[in-house]
Amino acid sequence: MIHIKKLRSGLNIFKALSSEIRIEILELLNKYESMNLNEIAEKLQLTNGAVTMHIKKLEESGLIDITTAVGKHGIQKICYLNEDMLTVELINKEPENLYEYEIMVGHYCDFYAEPTCGLATKDSIVGEFDDPRYFADPQHINAGIVWLSKGFLEYRIPNYLKANQEFSELQFIMELSSEAPSYNNNWPSDIHFYINDIELGYWTSPGDFGGVKGKINPDWWPPHLNQYGLLKLLRINKEGSFIDGCRISDVTLQDIQLTMKSDIKFKLAVSETNNSGGLTIYGKSFGNYNQDIIARVIYNVID
Repeated sequence: MIHIKKLRSGLNIFKALSSEIRIEILELLNKYESMNLNEIAEKLQLTNGAVTMHIKKLEESGLIDITTAVGKHGIQKICYLNEDMLTVELINKEPENLYEYEIMVGHYCDFYAEPTCGLATKDSIVGEFDDPRYFADPQHINAGIVWLSKGFLEYRIPNYLKANQEFSELQFIMELSSEAPSYNNNWPSDIHFYINDIELGYWTSPGDFGGVKGKINPDWWPPHLNQYGLLKLLRINKEGSFIDGCRISDVTLQDIQLTMKSDIKFKLAVSETNNSGGLTIYGKSFGNYNQDIIARVIYNVID
């Protein structure tokens, strides 16, 4: 997800999207997932030189990424979409009162996991693959990636509000995907979100993505395993609960009844549903985004 908060910061993207041909290239990559320059040129009936110019603009904007692969005719450039969503704030009002923390994906306070499952630090696997006992290993707090087929991970969020303050919004930013043996780009999974055991709704991950190396994965991470997720923004406020600006339920902050004395426990869970494709959370050193779970608390001061 690319989230543009200020219009001027998105100029490169707006310029990239101003061309009909570049829009057609994005549509092709959405349809075919990845294509080389020759394939794009053939589909659009353009010269390779013309396509190369447009591809460069799209790459500079961050809308697509390019890898190289050895083909029948030498080294080829493979293009694919870098993001699944673009959001633009036309009116930007930064909240005056907020605090945020980055919580390592392995720093959960409670869990339940069924195989396929596991966790790893930036240096090595913690314990062994598909053995849930290692989720309780002391090294779990250093994990940069955690995956499970069924179960949940729960995190404790600091509550620093004072007596003259009230919650206005909670936000969570995290890189997520499904969990399949090895990887499967078409492996939908309903990932459910909870605050203090009250369900906020769910988001369906389209797959457990692999085939292209995650941008910040350590060199030792096996190429046949999942490589990256999608960056998602979960918000709960006085109007409801939202993923990337799309409503997922009518559950509000009032329903959770948070106060300055409340524990705040954030849980992600997967279970037997129509799309029971598991859960992977990517933190620092894994995936495409160099971050762990960002938890943000926005509050009002009561007069």
